[in-house]
Amino acid sequence: MPHRRRALILAALILVLNGCSGEPTPVPPSPGAGDTEAILPPGQSESPETPGPGLTAPGIRLTAVPRADGSFDMVEEVMLAAAVDVLQLQVPTSGEQLPGLMTKTAPRASDLQLLADDQLVPLDATTVETTRDLPLISAAKKLRLTYRLTGTTVRRTPQRPERAAAALRPLIAPAEATLPTTVSVSSGLLNAVCPLLPETRCVVGDPPALKIRPDIPVAQALVVIQLDLP
Repeated sequence: MPHRRRALILAALILVLNGCSGEPTPVPPSPGAGDTEAILPPGQSESPETPGPGLTAPGIRLTAVPRADGSFDMVEEVMLAAAVDVLQLQVPTSGEQLPGLMTKTAPRASDLQLLADDQLVPLDATTVETTRDLPLISAAKKLRLTYRLTGTTVRRTPQRPERAAAALRPLIAPAEATLPTTVSVSSGLLNAVCPLLPETRCVVGDPPALKIRPDIPVAQALVVIQLDLP
């Protein structure tokens, strides 16, 4: 009997030890507030009141977000020196005589939305393919345009389908020819040429943090960029 009792006690002890040494089932951590990063709309910085032309002073701030198909999502922030009741709109120049392109293109702005002094402006036509006038319901000096720009991109080689060139310029053509204009490309910028400036090379900085020279007079703010599409 003592021998049998010792065997039962030993078996029970082994079961207890096995239960204590088992690995607990992993539990995935709960997502915290910092796990999800807010994605801001194109052209909007963390501080919407960042000082500078186009936002807090007369000027234009144009942001181009390239897409894999060669189109761009465009955000154009404009502050004029004086209120106007008619806007002149224009797409970028066709590329057959532009350095870096030298190929005919057909730029087109579509899905246009316009805020004038923070009020949404109803539009009869949301596509721009040539120069045209857009009357406003009431005069305004602060404008925000968003649109999709297509037909301006030329892919360079079949071996590098993401390598491309494109012409960019503000959609609005204000009467103030010297209005300072800053054109930004959100990603992939490799080079920039401004054919209407005396010094045509207008890229600044060092790779990979290249930028287009800021504060170009709007009448000369036609930029031909080289980039890698996403």
